[in-house]
Amino acid sequence: MPVLAGIVAFGVITGVAMVASGIAPLVAMLMSLVVFAGASMVAAAQLLASGTPALLVILTTVFINLRFMMYSASLRLHFGREPLGWRLLIAYLQADNVYGLTLMRYAETPDAPGGRDFFLGAALAVWLAWQLAVAAGILIGAGVPASWRLEFAAPLAFIAMTVPLLRDRAMIAAAVVAAVSVVAAHALPFKLSIPLAALAGIGAGLAFERSWR
Repeated sequence: MPVLAGIVAFGVITGVAMVASGIAPLVAMLMSLVVFAGASMVAAAQLLASGTPALLVILTTVFINLRFMMYSASLRLHFGREPLGWRLLIAYLQADNVYGLTLMRYAETPDAPGGRDFFLGAALAVWLAWQLAVAAGILIGAGVPASWRLEFAAPLAFIAMTVPLLRDRAMIAAAVVAAVSVVAAHALPFKLSIPLAALAGIGAGLAFERSWR
């Protein structure tokens, strides 16, 4: 339940942010159904709202979602022998929280049967909660007058994502370097400051983590 509560809150904010950025409600809902990745959806909404070229928006969202490749490589040990159809469904339903819950289960009981069913049960609960929350956010955003100025929704969603992650020195270093970099590179054309700041933050986090081992 705590996991779903956080997902619902973030989903509502994401739905509002997408509509506030100028994305049509139907397109926003279709994007949620197809992409199913909150961080990249919020990033796309913020970039589109600031007039970023479409190619850079696509590249940024792909870059953000690269972590799912690492998740899939890790889970291949448990689901690699499943039929192709099941593997495609597992790949689509992959989410940060679901991945964490699955790893916790295998850490506690490595040889426990029903791993696929456990994953699908957790993933479908997260997927349904997310889609309903995004739909609610889209309806809220579409029904709010333009004079209310909801452009703050996307930055608010990023803050909601970032703060819980600041649990160690490496994450704090990554966040600080990324924040400083995006401000310093603000004058670059095509909103290049955002992906460059992301790369700088990742590099700083990795360097800081290695230096403290």
